[in-house]
Amino acid sequence: MTSTIDPKAIGKPVRARRHVRTLTGYLPEVDATGKEHWPRGEEEVWQAGLRGVDQDVPSITKSIVNHVQTSLARQAYNLDDLGAYQAAALSVRDNLLVNWNETQLNYTRKNPKRAYYLSLEFLMGRTLDNALLNLGLKEQYRDGIKKLGFSVEDILDKERDAALGNGGLGRLAACYLDSGSSTELPLWGYGLRYKYGIFQQLISPEGNQLEAPDPWLDNQNPWELPRLDVTYEVRFYGHAERLSDSRGVWQGGQEVLAVAYDVMIPGYGTKNTNNLRLWESKPKRGFDLNSFNAGNYEAAVASSNSADAITSVLYPNDHTSFGKELRLKQQYFWTAASLADIIRRFKQQGKPLKELPDFVAIQLNDTHPTLAIPELMRILLDEEDLNWEQAWSIVTNVFFYTNHTVLPEALEKWPVPLIEHVLPRHLQIIYDINLFFLQAVERKFPGDRDRLARMSLIEEGQPKQVRMAHLAAIGSRKVNGVAELHSDLVRTTILKDFVEFEGSSKYSNVTNGITPRRWLDQCNPELSDLITKTLKLDKVVWLKDLTKLDGLLEFTEDAAFRKEWAAIKQRNKERLANYVQTTLGLTVRTDAMFDVQIKRLHEYKRQTLNILGVIHRYLTLKGQTPEERKKANPRVVFFAGKAAPAYYIAKLTIRLIVNVARVINADPDTKDYLQLYFLPDYSVSLAEVLIPASDISQHISTAGTEASGTSNMKFCLNGGLLLGTVDGANIEIAEEVGESNVFFFGHLTPAVEDLRYQHLYHPVPLEEKCPALHRVLEQVSAGLFDDADIYEPLLNTIRQNDYYLLTDDFDSYIAALAMVDEAYADKDEWTKKSIRTTAKMGKFSSDRAILDYAESFWNIEPIPVSAKK
Repeated sequence: MTSTIDPKAIGKPVRARRHVRTLTGYLPEVDATGKEHWPRGEEEVWQAGLRGVDQDVPSITKSIVNHVQTSLARQAYNLDDLGAYQAAALSVRDNLLVNWNETQLNYTRKNPKRAYYLSLEFLMGRTLDNALLNLGLKEQYRDGIKKLGFSVEDILDKERDAALGNGGLGRLAACYLDSGSSTELPLWGYGLRYKYGIFQQLISPEGNQLEAPDPWLDNQNPWELPRLDVTYEVRFYGHAERLSDSRGVWQGGQEVLAVAYDVMIPGYGTKNTNNLRLWESKPKRGFDLNSFNAGNYEAAVASSNSADAITSVLYPNDHTSFGKELRLKQQYFWTAASLADIIRRFKQQGKPLKELPDFVAIQLNDTHPTLAIPELMRILLDEEDLNWEQAWSIVTNVFFYTNHTVLPEALEKWPVPLIEHVLPRHLQIIYDINLFFLQAVERKFPGDRDRLARMSLIEEGQPKQVRMAHLAAIGSRKVNGVAELHSDLVRTTILKDFVEFEGSSKYSNVTNGITPRRWLDQCNPELSDLITKTLKLDKVVWLKDLTKLDGLLEFTEDAAFRKEWAAIKQRNKERLANYVQTTLGLTVRTDAMFDVQIKRLHEYKRQTLNILGVIHRYLTLKGQTPEERKKANPRVVFFAGKAAPAYYIAKLTIRLIVNVARVINADPDTKDYLQLYFLPDYSVSLAEVLIPASDISQHISTAGTEASGTSNMKFCLNGGLLLGTVDGANIEIAEEVGESNVFFFGHLTPAVEDLRYQHLYHPVPLEEKCPALHRVLEQVSAGLFDDADIYEPLLNTIRQNDYYLLTDDFDSYIAALAMVDEAYADKDEWTKKSIRTTAKMGKFSSDRAILDYAESFWNIEPIPVSAKK
């Protein structure tokens, strides 16, 4: 006799038991008097071995050297800057883990209601500098690293940005996690551990954007902690059968494993350290040795490749059927693993599921995590045997939805056949939710079939589509926009019917915010130090209460203060110029106005308007005499941002910018008065150099299209003035800093639809409507900057239809640029405007925003680590 095994089980992981708990909080047993029992071994020995946070230079250097020796297996003789960075990062992570463990233990003891932030993006930026700031150990580590023969600045530069996001959505999520820890809220984030991020942006000799993988994990990530014991099985495909009482069974198909990686999120001025849990996809059954031995090498790794693809890239190109299916799998994989983890942790408390809303709040950051709604219904119905009414009551009191767009084309929809193929049980549940919801709508609005069609989760067509924004709205307890104008548009346009049905109290606003720790103290340390000295406040005070900046107003008329302020701006310009020289080999003049637009490339953000304005300025300068040019305000224009790989028009815009820059920067007549640069591979770290250097920043979206924006807040916090449309958070910034300190232009939101109607039914030739813009387009078409025909698809979006109203706003835009030039000519008054702008940015702290969510939405309270039991 011998032992036997089913051949089908070969290669499958051996799982002795289901995961019960992890080191995310531990509650010791107590005796009858309440005294805690030490769980194992001799308590004195354990206590003697426990470490605290390294606070002094000798302890810090000892920790770094220890990691050089034992983590990296290197010595002083063969340690380079990268190795020094890795050792320092591991030393800092040790300190974070000490606080992280205390925080989780405190949460477990207190057992508070917790919030979970689900975001497909977390654009974290570099971690080392931010972690040192929040730990309050920057100077100690600077001294210790210097004693070891290295420079902090050099090793900071060795860290790669975490490739976990793309734009404002991901940066907002990162700010909120930072603020959650800093305000001591029990808040975790859930995302995906992308192997290659979105892409590394390169520029071809012709000026085209090229996409390369961004292998940010090649040198490992010292900030993550693999939780290889925290895994969940996630199913795709298969078949679903309906049972009685809305329940069902889902079987067969493909199963993959979600493996957890934890990233510590330290708070500023507190020991509280929260968690970002990222999921990586792994095959449930890895290498197929039988197929390999049979010579079928592709089959041997097919399951591994299929599973690995799920978390390989952020936003796979959905212009192919494979890419669209991969995006859907990505979203479900992430939400299913996150919900399984949340529910597992909740059930450890021994509470019944009906109490889930009393202990759990889940924030959906845009529609990407909306599949969490039918997934939680599936768990409650099929696995926990709750009835429909019980399950739906729990779901609609657990979820909260943040809308980030009113653009119809950006509202996420999924083809019904695709969901039926990948997630058959979820499609059944979505149809059941739809019927349940529409029956309630029909009772309130009997016979209104048009309303039922508008509010249905299913959009009719070939094929039918599931409207994810509708599902997120009806499945959530509260819905919010991210700026006052945007929230009004959500209530009066895309979700108007839902407001009429459910009442306006469910639909509210939370204006976005930014963390001043990274976006002032870290990226602009000289300005931060000047503010601290001027306000005569401990830095921790005003960095945690940004309204204290209001105290700067009384120094606006102080000539010495203005001189210091302007000198810091000048040094920041020189730092940016040095960056451009070092990375691109180009020389930037620093005695000019710095004009910056940094955003992902999209037609509604109107980088095209900006570059056409630059061309107009160039043509104007070319038409002037040398004496006239000497009166011009020298200007250096910077662009940065990535275009989606399949977004042809956006990529053409990048090509135009690059080729206009080549002509302008080489023209001896104009190069002293106008320079233009496109800085490739935009990232958080690049933004930290660009933002402090700007004199003016452009936020020029078509009115009513930008939900909020947060880069506008970052520029203004650093004393850069704002040029923009009356859109998004621009409006609220102007209300705070005063309209005399911003430069507005363009049509207002109420006029937009009428203008589009006129374009369609009563078009006016461009040469009559806007001669200045017509001249610019003609020069581009004539081949002044590149091949004469290459830009015609881009130019035709303006000549024909002009959906984003460039022809309507161009003259107003040029006039606003002239107002900027005029204002900048008075440098002293410009500096006053800069100071006033920074002073009035207190409203736009992400600490304020996250506390608003905590109080008005999630109903959670701060839980400081230092609190008594």
